[in-house]
Amino acid sequence: MHPSLLVRLVLLALGSIALLLGIVGIFLPGLPTTPFILVAAACYARASERFYRWLLRNPTFGPLIAEWRHHRSIPWRIKWLAITLMSLTICVSIWTFAGRLWLQSLLAAIGVATALWLWRIPSRDRPRRQG
Repeated sequence: MHPSLLVRLVLLALGSIALLLGIVGIFLPGLPTTPFILVAAACYARASERFYRWLLRNPTFGPLIAEWRHHRSIPWRIKWLAITLMSLTICVSIWTFAGRLWLQSLLAAIGVATALWLWRIPSRDRPRRQG
């Protein structure tokens, strides 16, 4: 825990905002959940032992945080779902901005870069190919 009360309060606020964005990301496919939950965990770990333990014991977010802490990996199903939903959302956004090539190109570049970044994070539980 950080020794400064001001720093702890700022980290607690940032962690809470990240947690809220992560929760919203469950319902909005274009908003990623996992990175926001990991940021919330990092902030809470430095700001409040109580909030950090609460997040670790949460049945939805706790396993994600534990997987990241112990193995620096994201479960395969979560990664696949995030990339798929993000891609669909970006495709709809590109279609919505028809006629604005610069904006469509920017969205496509952001989508590809984010998907590649997510893809490169290891998954320990990735199904093995048959054959």
